[in-house]
Amino acid sequence: MTTPPPSPLPTSFPDVEEIVVKLLQEAQSKLGADVHIGQSPPAGFNGTQPAVLVSRRGGAWLEDLHVDQPIIELEVYGPTKAAAHILANKARGVLLPLRGRTFAPAPPAPPGSITTVVTDVVELDGPRWQPDFIHAGANRYESVLRFVLRVY
Repeated sequence: MTTPPPSPLPTSFPDVEEIVVKLLQEAQSKLGADVHIGQSPPAGFNGTQPAVLVSRRGGAWLEDLHVDQPIIELEVYGPTKAAAHILANKARGVLLPLRGRTFAPAPPAPPGSITTVVTDVVELDGPRWQPDFIHAGANRYESVLRFVLRVY
């Protein structure tokens, strides 16, 4: 397979939060049917329900290479500290082996659409226990991952 040459600048960038949420939702059976996966907590959340929350913390766009390097934070909650740790390890187990996965619009691709290839996923920190000062009874582990995404 040949990769098309990069255009001068993509007209849009990948929504890595959406990509990560979808990937985790695809693995819902591995994580648990009762686990909330999203960019924000569910209504009535108190920090003890099983949840994986996904946030982009920053990153960098390397224009000449058409590479996005988003830094993603996972906040993982559970009913106990042990359960939250197990869920955090399951979530990282879904994300770390994604190298080579391609995300592209279904043909025919609409004008301005982009194709994103995951060229690397690196764990920068975690999972590590982190107190939650908003939810007093929370059991939370955080992980930080850097994705390397080729965009064309």
